[in-house]
Order: sequence, then structure tokens, then C-alpha cells
Amino acid sequence: MRKILFSLTAIAALLTMVACTSNDDIVKDNELPVITDAGITANPVDCQVYSRGETIPFRYRFTDNEELGNYNIEIHNNFDHHTHGTQKDNCKLDPKKESKDYKKPWVYNQDFTIPRGDKAYDAKQDIQIPADIDTGDYHFVIRVTDQAGNQQLRSMPIKIK
Repeated sequence: MRKILFSLTAIAALLTMVACTSNDDIVKDNELPVITDAGITANPVDCQVYSRGETIPFRYRFTDNEELGNYNIEIHNNFDHHTHGTQKDNCKLDPKKESKDYKKPWVYNQDFTIPRGDKAYDAKQDIQIPADIDTGDYHFVIRVTDQAGNQQLRSMPIKIK
């Protein structure tokens, strides 16, 4: 009986400690990672023009206050002139295209890892533009996520001729 009483007392004490533990001491990372060109020659930039069959040399620096996680590069057409809210509005756009006029719009979407523990990372990728895609306006979208799950996005208008 003593063993049962001792066990119940120990369990009750443990449950009391867990219930009274405060999460106020846990500091959460709510700061967004940064996509920057500081200290490097960034590429691509707004309104840049490329040709089919060329390579886009992607170069950007990512920073975070705690720890970076991964990044994603997406390229998709902007034939309908939509926006992502992060690009300049001063690029000259081709006339809008209807979806019936698309033959082979390019879509590129690739995830990349950043080494564990990095607070700063210089991203470099060479992206081959297919030779047989539709020409016109495209968006080059960069997403970087930190280890806490915070995400920053940057979208740039580019043109492929």
C-alpha cells in the first residue's frame, strides 16, 4: 500500500510541475529571413531580359537572425500581367496573352537546402532556359524559409525572348 501511495504522490507532483511550467520563458523566432544583394552582384534583377536556350545565373544572399532553412526558386509566365506585390511596376510588358494563345509556357520550381546552422548563405544556381518555350513576360520568384518556418518572398519581372 505504501508503494502505491508513494507512486501516486510522485505522479501527482510530476503532473503539478508540468501543469505549472510557463511557456513565457520560451522565445520564439518571429523575424523573417532576408533576401538581399548586399555584398554581391545579384542576379536576376527586375526587368532583365534573357533569350531562350540561355542560362540564368541566380545569385542572391540570404540572412536570418537565428538559422536559415531552405529556399525555392519558381519561374512562371506573367502573360496575364498578375502581380505578387514585391516587384517593380515600371517594366514594359508585352500585350496580354489569352491562355488559348499559350503553346509551351515555362514553369520551373525547385527547392534547395541550406547547410544547417547557417545564418548567412550565398545562393548560386545556374538555371537553363529551355529553347522551345513561349517567349514573353515571366516572374522569377525567390522564397527563403528559416528553421522556425518564417518565409520571405521576392518576385521579379523578367522577359524571355
